[in-house]
Amino acid sequence: MPPRKLDNYLFSYRKRSGLTQGEVAFVLRCGDRRHVSRYEKRVHIPSLATALACEAVFGVPVSKLFAGLRGRAGKEVGKQLLVLKSELEARSGKPREARRTACSSCFCGRIS
Repeated sequence: MPPRKLDNYLFSYRKRSGLTQGEVAFVLRCGDRRHVSRYEKRVHIPSLATALACEAVFGVPVSKLFAGLRGRAGKEVGKQLLVLKSELEARSGKPREARRTACSSCFCGRIS
């Protein structure tokens, strides 16, 4: 079984960048270092805007910075897509066409 992914890897990427929490907080305009500490310790989840700003600061996609959250979201979306498919099949009385399948490469939830 592969090791469980952390909710986020902000601490790791911040250390690699050589920036302090205070410096990251300044760049993100999120107050002081305590905000960054809370994000790193997974006490708070940053807003989408802050997560995208972290992507810009560290040069790492949000999906990698927040790998654990991304993985759980993908699993939940996958489950919901199966439920939706079953409901749609039950309503129509026939299997759904291939065009109504989930984007399997990224689990984005998009139905193509």
